[in-house]
Amino acid sequence: MKHLVHALLGATLLAGPLAAQDKDLLIGSTSASSSHYGYFVAVGQLINDNAEGVRASVVETGATMDNIRRMSRNQVDLGLVTTNVAQHAAAGTNEFDGNAQDLTLLWVYTGAPQNVVMRADAGVTDLAGLDGVRFNPGIKGSATEATTEAVFTTLGLTADYVRGSTTDVVDMIKDNRLAGYVKSGAGNKLDGSTMDIATSTDIAILGLSAEQADTLRAKMPDISVVDIPEGAATGVPAYTTWSFGVGVGAPSSMDEETAYQIVKAVMEDTEAQANAMASLKGASLADITLQFGTIPLHPGAARWFEEQGIDLPAKLKPAE
Repeated sequence: MKHLVHALLGATLLAGPLAAQDKDLLIGSTSASSSHYGYFVAVGQLINDNAEGVRASVVETGATMDNIRRMSRNQVDLGLVTTNVAQHAAAGTNEFDGNAQDLTLLWVYTGAPQNVVMRADAGVTDLAGLDGVRFNPGIKGSATEATTEAVFTTLGLTADYVRGSTTDVVDMIKDNRLAGYVKSGAGNKLDGSTMDIATSTDIAILGLSAEQADTLRAKMPDISVVDIPEGAATGVPAYTTWSFGVGVGAPSSMDEETAYQIVKAVMEDTEAQANAMASLKGASLADITLQFGTIPLHPGAARWFEEQGIDLPAKLKPAE
């Protein structure tokens, strides 16, 4: 058994370097219990069916941090990354303080707008009005919680933070023991727990002012500022909020043609990804990437965008 384990480990360690020669690529995903794992299985099949000269296999991993570390060790060739952590990795900040990673973006496939949801009868009409108000910044231990607190600090905002699980927080808002919370949206729609609250309680969404949006763009490059159109739920007008996305990254050492073939296969698909993740039905991955991307695209990915006549923003342009 020991010899078998060593053999398997050796094969795993060799997979990355070999990929540059035979285009037999490993895709780092996440836990097999996650809906995102099913998405990556669909992507792997798309690559195998449509990307010329490329063969891909999907491996279960510990998601973003694990994938970035595995890419740095040449154990996987591309993988799932959240756009906020990808920015930290590329810049050598936060979890990667002083240790910048060779990481570029291939595409982003979904966004997670951070919605500030309030009881309408709380009388809070803007984010500054949360001072002294009982408010949940996100589920305890979540990326939403950490990001909300960073955003509030950057904008000089305060609230009376109350911690808890989704179930606890939803019940407290319904019972008027809590005025509101921050919850990731499902694409440009409010999520299920928010709609649960809305069945019995009138809600309002607090958006960023133009000045606050500009401050976040200037001071927090790890997140995106996004405009959510009217209709996030019935009666909800358009608003602006902060967000991070979930996408696919790869080292710049991946050759340009391979990256181009992968991105072309994924971007031109109209069915398989939506079957794997319902929120992608009718969605434009190019638009999602432009909206949520935080680091430069791989030159091969940028080539596909440029062929479509898409003008890339400065933050997504490959390094010269």
